[in-house]
Amino acid sequence: METLTIRSGAGDYQVVCGLGALGRLRPMLKRVKDCTGIFVVTSRRVWSHCESRIASAIGRAHARRVIFMNDAESAKNLATVQGICRELTRAGADRRSVVVAVGGGVVGDVAGFAAANYLRGVRLVHVPTTLVAQIDSAIGGKTGVNLPEGKNLVGAFYPPQFVVGDPEFLRTLPARQFRSGLYEVIKYGVIGDSELFEMLENNMKAVLRRDGKALEWIIRKCVQVKVMVVSRDEKETGLRQILNFGHTFGHALETATRYRRFLHGEAVGWGMLVATSAAVAARRIDAHESMRIAGLILKIGPLPECRGISTARVLKPMQSDKKSRGGSVRWVLPHRVGDVEWGVELDPSLVRWAIARAANWAAGMREGK
Repeated sequence: METLTIRSGAGDYQVVCGLGALGRLRPMLKRVKDCTGIFVVTSRRVWSHCESRIASAIGRAHARRVIFMNDAESAKNLATVQGICRELTRAGADRRSVVVAVGGGVVGDVAGFAAANYLRGVRLVHVPTTLVAQIDSAIGGKTGVNLPEGKNLVGAFYPPQFVVGDPEFLRTLPARQFRSGLYEVIKYGVIGDSELFEMLENNMKAVLRRDGKALEWIIRKCVQVKVMVVSRDEKETGLRQILNFGHTFGHALETATRYRRFLHGEAVGWGMLVATSAAVAARRIDAHESMRIAGLILKIGPLPECRGISTARVLKPMQSDKKSRGGSVRWVLPHRVGDVEWGVELDPSLVRWAIARAANWAAGMREGK
């Protein structure tokens, strides 16, 4: 188990990760000053797997209420935020209440945004239960929801009191959800940790079967990179942009398919393939390194196909993406494993070529080439 500290303008906070981390939840909640009540926000699906563990971890020291939300990506919207805030009102939550978000990335993002806005801000705690949430979305203070025009276009930087990520939750994660999280793990290897990338190259079978030691190691490595990046650049004015590797195309793909066809990590997997292909076309990476990245992405298993989705349909939402500037799309491109460049503008014709090349890579994997 490891405890890391994130530097934040609103106050430093701790991220506890590792097997048994859930046992730290109660003593850490006791240190939240003047708490008048605990309000758990989760989904019924997640709660069916972890109710007894969360209830035991919180204990009887605080009054608590459970508020359920739909954790589908298609429900990550302002209507769901309003529903949570109304439930908090009816339950008597006040400014000294604590919202505990228990679930994956959608729960964390939506519950976090609700906590940031209810009564102009109540305390927030993250207990992430998916791989994506434990290594990425629960760490760094980003909260937000989607609009029909694009992903995460309404949100706030709102750091939690603390984050408790226990890999034990991953044992009940559906196989597709688990594999989806591995694409974000690869992202961390590409943007800043070649040792992590090499471990995945050499031990993917152990990771896919959820070997406990392997999982704990990769989660710790990912969290270390995330903590380092967001502590240096909390509001994404520079370095933090590297965390968007794979997200420029990935977010557009999710928007174009109305958040119903791809899991977030799967869309990021496609996005990393496109960005790596674009780096080849722009002569920013050599062929060997590009094939290492593409090969590891495809080693997780076949990505859901993009069949029937026109390139124009995906390119349009990129213009309104929160990472664009003045309508100009900014990309994160790899130079080599462990080193990327951010803020890169690409010619649309090059992007179209990169999308086609990525589709060929994926098709070749499905055909066993």
